[in-house]
Amino acid sequence: MFSNVHAQHHFVLFVRPRDPERETWDGPRVGAEAAPGKLGCDAAFPNADRNEKLPGYLENARALHYSLGRDPHADAQVLRARDLVRRRARLGVSYPAAIVDLSATVHAMRLVKSAYEIAVMRRAAEITREAHAVAMRVAKPGAFEYEVEAEMLRTYRRHGAERPAYESIVGSGPNATILHYRKNDRRLEDGDLLLIDAGAEVEYYAADVTRTFPVNGKFTPPQRRIYEAVLKAQELTIAATRTGTTIESLHRITLRSITESLIALGLVEGPLDQAIEKELYKPFYMHRTSHWLGMDVHDVGSYFVEGEPKPVARTLEPGQVLTIEPGIYVGSTTKAPDEYKGIGVRIEDDVLVTADGPDVLTRAIPKQPDELEKLLASR
Repeated sequence: MFSNVHAQHHFVLFVRPRDPERETWDGPRVGAEAAPGKLGCDAAFPNADRNEKLPGYLENARALHYSLGRDPHADAQVLRARDLVRRRARLGVSYPAAIVDLSATVHAMRLVKSAYEIAVMRRAAEITREAHAVAMRVAKPGAFEYEVEAEMLRTYRRHGAERPAYESIVGSGPNATILHYRKNDRRLEDGDLLLIDAGAEVEYYAADVTRTFPVNGKFTPPQRRIYEAVLKAQELTIAATRTGTTIESLHRITLRSITESLIALGLVEGPLDQAIEKELYKPFYMHRTSHWLGMDVHDVGSYFVEGEPKPVARTLEPGQVLTIEPGIYVGSTTKAPDEYKGIGVRIEDDVLVTADGPDVLTRAIPKQPDELEKLLASR
């Protein structure tokens, strides 16, 4: 006979049991007895009790919120429990006729951050600021990309971050034009730009920041023109990041600004609207402007919601965090004036949406070209 206890137990965990031998190897476990006090659940049971306990929690439930297809063993346990309850229908017990994908619900919850989550993300941004400051001090001609990366990793741990939020991109010279460059083994040369896309992870929350700067401390005129074009696009897009707009509309702002600058630089032919329509910017700017940020660097959450006759872009709400990361990349084989070939620039910040407008969590990391040159000259 099953026991229908879900009215009293709103939050139940199935956990690994205490095991002194395994804990000697892997560290302490909470265990079922201590879980309610330590984790705040109403009840907790060993994992081995799932087959016995699950049916009781499914009795008279209208829907089962569960993500099928991730774990065949767990799927079998859950579906078995649901089937056992279904067989008791003639005794006046109902079963959850609907199975609702839990991912959509949880992902929507993760989109809007609590005050605590925002505080953790601010801490991740602070540690990331320290790491980028160290990188700017050590990234001089003659150093290797991996040396810069190593100093950033050391800074994360020294300030209490558990790990980098993602594999760092430290691309100098022509490597800055490779979007997902991660080899990080080139020697920095005088005259190079260095693009660093790297962030810390704190309590499983990510920072995601890109800065680009000259390793010798001084932008060349072509480098500065490209850099200022990217910075202009980013500042315009950040200013427009507010409640009620969409990531799609932010991307259009970036595209318009980047394409306008590409025309002015002689990299793309106008007029502007025609260049955008024909996607003439794509050889130089080929990625999106934004993504959600949170417990993953490309965090969960849909970018479109249900609408008629087709899905519509999700509007921004207070508490959401996203990146703003325009770039211009002129590869060595790209059709362009020689003075621009091999220049890659991306500038990326983490932005919290608030009722009063954008709150740039990573604003303390220098990015104005004059500020960068002054900082680099003081090394």
